[in-house]
Amino acid sequence: MDHAAGRILIVDDELSLLKMMRVYLERLGYAVTTAESNEKAWSAWENAPSGFDVAVLDGSMPGLSMQDLALKMLRASPVMRVLAASGYPADISELEAAAPGRVGFLHKPFTPGMLAAEVRRMLAAQEEDL
Repeated sequence: MDHAAGRILIVDDELSLLKMMRVYLERLGYAVTTAESNEKAWSAWENAPSGFDVAVLDGSMPGLSMQDLALKMLRASPVMRVLAASGYPADISELEAAAPGRVGFLHKPFTPGMLAAEVRRMLAAQEEDL
């Protein structure tokens, strides 16, 4: 199994899924921070804006929308990557327009391996941009 360095912020209100993603990515060597709401995620991000490489954001959360949270992060950091995760169709065209090449989509349900592959792809693209 590949071990990689990377700082991941995961946001999901399904606590069992949040835990599964955290445990799996930590086993692969990633530093993972989790949040159960977009507001908590934004607070964590504001406290350490250069502390995350990729944010995995649930597409259907109450309160602050995934789209608004992602746009704030992408506009504030020129290297941040966002992976939108949803069981519903999601229009991420505004995010892609705001940050070409820095946005991905993962359809729920997904396997831990699918999540890891997408995170690796985003981190590799980030390395190329640096």
